[in-house]
Amino acid sequence: MQAREIMSARVIAVEPETPVMQVAALMRERGIRGVPVLQGTELVGIVTEKDLLHRYEIGTDRSGNEQSWWRRVVGHNLEPDWYVKSHGRCAQHVMTQRVISVGPETTVRVIAALFDSHRIGRVPVVADGRVVGIVACADLVKALAGGRWAVATGRQAPTGDVEIRQQLLAELGRQAWWNGTASEVVVTDGVVLFNGVVENDAQRRASHVAAENVPGVRSVQDQRLLVAELPAMF
Repeated sequence: MQAREIMSARVIAVEPETPVMQVAALMRERGIRGVPVLQGTELVGIVTEKDLLHRYEIGTDRSGNEQSWWRRVVGHNLEPDWYVKSHGRCAQHVMTQRVISVGPETTVRVIAALFDSHRIGRVPVVADGRVVGIVACADLVKALAGGRWAVATGRQAPTGDVEIRQQLLAELGRQAWWNGTASEVVVTDGVVLFNGVVENDAQRRASHVAAENVPGVRSVQDQRLLVAELPAMF
C-alpha cells in the first residue's frame, strides 16, 4: 500500500503570512491537527498542534528557567527562538521549517517508521515539487478499518493443515524472536499446537498472533514450557 492510496488529496494549507490565530481557528474548524505552509506552490513549513502548544496568550510560553545557564553559555541560547514561537504573529514564526515529506509511491511501512522516528503524526505528500496530499495517523487507521489490508496482502486461505503449517512457519521464520529449534509446530484440523520451550511470555503471545493471522486457523494451543521453568524439573 502506498501514500497515494490512503492520503487526503484535499490539502488545506496556509501562507507564511497567515495570522497565527487564523491558523488555529482553521485547524479547529476543520478538525485537523496540522497544516502545511506554502509559499506559492513551494512547501516551506508545517504548523501542527505542537507548534502552538507554548503561546503567551494562554500562559503556556516557556520561561528562561527551562534552559540551564551553562547550556546558554556553551551552546545555543534557545530563549530568542522560544520567544518568536510563543509571540510570533504569523505562520512563518511558529511553523516547523524542516518538514518531513514523502512521495506518492512511498509505502505505508516507511511512513509509519517516519512517524515513529521523528515523533510526528502527519507528512505532506509531494510530487514534482507540489503538495498533492497529506497522510496522517488517522489515514492509516482508516485504511485498516476499511479492510484495505486484505487487498494489499493478497493472501489466499490455505487449503489444508500442511499449507497452514507452511505459511505459519514462513511467517515465523521472518521474525528475529522466533527460535525454530526450540519450538515444534503441529497443525491438526486447523488447530495449531506449539510444543517445546519458549523464552518468555512475549514470544509466546507473538507466536500466537502469527498463527491467528493465518487463514484457516481455528484455534491455537500451546504446551511449551518457559525457559525459567526448566531448572525446577531437575
